[in-house]
Amino acid sequence: MRIDYAKIEPELTSRFRQLTRDLAHTAIDHSLRALVELRVSQINGCTYCIQLHQGEAQKLGEAQARIEQLAEWRSSALFTPREQAALAWAEALTYKATVHDDAQEYACLTTLFSDEEIVALGFVVSLANFWNRMAGGFRK
Repeated sequence: MRIDYAKIEPELTSRFRQLTRDLAHTAIDHSLRALVELRVSQINGCTYCIQLHQGEAQKLGEAQARIEQLAEWRSSALFTPREQAALAWAEALTYKATVHDDAQEYACLTTLFSDEEIVALGFVVSLANFWNRMAGGFRK
């Protein structure tokens, strides 16, 4: 690890950890949240976060085959349309640096999720990206 950011900024780190814990109280199913966080971590290449979210998904009862096929969710028959919409949205928000019009992903999302769920997914994806960048950048 480069710098222990939690040791340098314990209060700020604690607040971000609390925000992450608060996601458990949103409208998003815990298992879907774990899959979304795992997919974001796969995209960002954060080994620590991948291991963390794989473990969470397993504890929540996710089948190993689904975890193994998550990176290929678009061609897998193991994911529901709702899960596919959430994963597409997660990818659209995570790949934001590339030029991409996310209108199609958003339109699909609105047919399968409530406004509250869409907002919650936005927070899940954003916080997963935050933690991936912190853990990756500081080599946790």
